[in-house]
Amino acid sequence: MVFQHIEEYGNHEQVMFFHEPSVNLKGIIAIHNTSLGPAIGGCRMWPYTSEKEALIDVLKLSRGMTYKSAAAGLEQGGGKAVIICDPKHKTPELFKTFGRFIHSLNGAYITAEDVGTSVEDMQHIRKTTPFVTGLSEQMGGSGDPSPFTAHSTLVGIKAAVSYKLNRESLEGLKVAVQGMGHVGVYLAEYLLKAGCQISICDIFEQKAKDFHKKYPQVKVVDHKHIYDEDCDIFSPCALGSVINVETLQRLKCSIIAGAANNQLDKLEREYDLRKKNILYAPDFVINAGGVINVFVESQGNYTKEKVEKRIAKIYHVLKEIFTRSEEEKKNPTDVAIEIANNRIQRKLS
Repeated sequence: MVFQHIEEYGNHEQVMFFHEPSVNLKGIIAIHNTSLGPAIGGCRMWPYTSEKEALIDVLKLSRGMTYKSAAAGLEQGGGKAVIICDPKHKTPELFKTFGRFIHSLNGAYITAEDVGTSVEDMQHIRKTTPFVTGLSEQMGGSGDPSPFTAHSTLVGIKAAVSYKLNRESLEGLKVAVQGMGHVGVYLAEYLLKAGCQISICDIFEQKAKDFHKKYPQVKVVDHKHIYDEDCDIFSPCALGSVINVETLQRLKCSIIAGAANNQLDKLEREYDLRKKNILYAPDFVINAGGVINVFVESQGNYTKEKVEKRIAKIYHVLKEIFTRSEEEKKNPTDVAIEIANNRIQRKLS
């Protein structure tokens, strides 16, 4: 069954299962493709309901990281790690032990923050391996990559609005932001500064309420009803597979552009979006800001200007994807995958 899943979700180069009961550590590292360089991808900590769910998630996420890095023009491959644990129960020893497992891969995989993990967690990992990015500035890193993920998502939203709505300003547009984690909060703030009217939600209601206290003009929606919001842009910024056969029927937007990974429950769902005349911004293109940031950090001589210069290119990449999609009668994600695969093939030839 394990090999069947690996074949189904991308023929990964390496999948490593690790377990250390003494620190409550159980998880998986998936290395999808290293043709362009070492696999970089965040470590997600989540209370998965089953080991199968965790395996499928890490396989899909790591595959997406390969496409993300290739489409962004980075000299690195795609990988991901998941730890099966409620973040409430994380400990420094758990992450130091995780670092030892990473170190055993001899640099084939470099980790960073993701859902459920933080800069502080990365610093614990750094005590047992150098193959980690997203460290604090005090430790020579660039800090939390979330603002850069949010910024690239904003750039992607602008590209989608320019293409679909034929306007350059976001002022007055209605945006429904799903998820008030680190990235969602930064994106919501950027959208407010751009003059958008936003609705927000989170499965942890207090996160949305806390944001509303700071920005009372924001509308707070129950997380089960966010799909019913009448908006111009629906922006998923939480977990994946939120666009599925049930939620698709409820959407009232012209554009889907968000920071979450694997927003579609399956790639074929994009055909249904096209039938509804909804433009979809491929998630691994629009949310590449975070991985761009950790890549620049890993190269040394880090500056935010280098990161912002690369993020700005996402606008033009997406406009090209949307144009080709229409001309070639293909889904935007299929075009984006072609661009990524072509770059990998050029490297191999």
